[in-house]
Amino acid sequence: MTVKVSALQQQDREQWEKLYRGYADFYQMPMEQQTLDTVWSWIFDPENRFYALIAKDEWGHGVGLMHYRAMPSPLRGAYVGFLDDLYIDSGCRGKGTADLLFERLKQEAQAHNWPFVRWITAENNYRARAVYDRLSDKTHWLTYQMSSD
Repeated sequence: MTVKVSALQQQDREQWEKLYRGYADFYQMPMEQQTLDTVWSWIFDPENRFYALIAKDEWGHGVGLMHYRAMPSPLRGAYVGFLDDLYIDSGCRGKGTADLLFERLKQEAQAHNWPFVRWITAENNYRARAVYDRLSDKTHWLTYQMSSD
């Protein structure tokens, strides 16, 4: 299977929605049309430093997506990259698509002058973690979350 990675384009909306719904299903999160519309608007808002990549097979079908953004790092006085979402269609996993997306993400980080890209994943996301362990360094940071309720 030949896969090409590119920046998401306006004409990719249907394929992006299918992939993003798959991502939400994987994490058992409800996905409303309003959420899809909001995230789509972020991607194409030139004032918002939020970006998306799409991986397509040789027939032009979307097989993977990646959302990433600029994140201020106050201790560095600079921006770093933050990977929010990565999803590979279940039928295309294990075929190098994630590697291609990460390769492109690294190029994007260099273009934005980000010294690194950071992300989190679920502890039980073993398959993805095996890829992450191969391509990156695990940090010593723990993630906490406080509700605003």
